[in-house]
Amino acid sequence: MAMTDQEVLAKFPDVLIDQDNIEHYRGLLQRKLLINRCQECGYWVYPHRPMCSRCWSERVAPTEPSGKGTVYMYTILYQGPPGVDYPQLVPAVELREHKGLRYLAPLVNCRHEDAYIGMPVELTWIERKGVPAPAWQPAQPKPSP
Repeated sequence: MAMTDQEVLAKFPDVLIDQDNIEHYRGLLQRKLLINRCQECGYWVYPHRPMCSRCWSERVAPTEPSGKGTVYMYTILYQGPPGVDYPQLVPAVELREHKGLRYLAPLVNCRHEDAYIGMPVELTWIERKGVPAPAWQPAQPKPSP
């Protein structure tokens, strides 16, 4: 059963949630990364907005991308909100679906010195304050036949 808007808001009390991004946060609670996508031209709309910036259609809908991409850039955070382990490597990952579609989340299961620009990564999940949060990890090599 889908969570009500009030339940989503209660799970993310420190986040500015509105009608354009609430489905993204509802998806996170189900361990799904949802990004708005234009139903007219297929363009991915992120950050979340109520219309497509390419064709101006208002027919955008939350859509789950593949969860695969490459590290476009990254930074190492040495301090920040309580409850997070520091230092933390946070890459902007360019998703496979569209050039320029980038999503920021921590890189896990990887030593900082092993991270590099262009590194293939895949979506995984961690817990933050009892709530699922997206993260990236090095892409697993394909098994040999």
